[in-house]
Amino acid sequence: AVVSTQSTGNIGQVAFYDQTKDTLLRMELIGDNTGGHFVCSFIAGTAATLITQPFDVVKTRVMQGSRYSGVVQCIVATAREGPRSFYKGFVPAWVRLAPQTILTWIILEKLRKWFPAA
Repeated sequence: AVVSTQSTGNIGQVAFYDQTKDTLLRMELIGDNTGGHFVCSFIAGTAATLITQPFDVVKTRVMQGSRYSGVVQCIVATAREGPRSFYKGFVPAWVRLAPQTILTWIILEKLRKWFPAA
């Protein structure tokens, strides 16, 4: 479950950052600068949290004890509570992930600028 959460989070960060940056640059809504990188990484961090939160909720519930006989039963029980149940704890998760995503992409963009590919 941890691998699923981390994999989907990383995929979400990379895919959403690159796609958001390309789209907003093409539409001339941002510049290729720190402000533009901040906006794109903010969106990527939010998207990554939206993608990973259901995995985190299920993983946490399964790890808390013997309430569920397995992952599938946990998913079904959580779904019966309603779709919002998969997003319990979203704000703390976002507060943890978004700043890390923002810093990562801003630093990466600075490094790309300072050390261009040969």
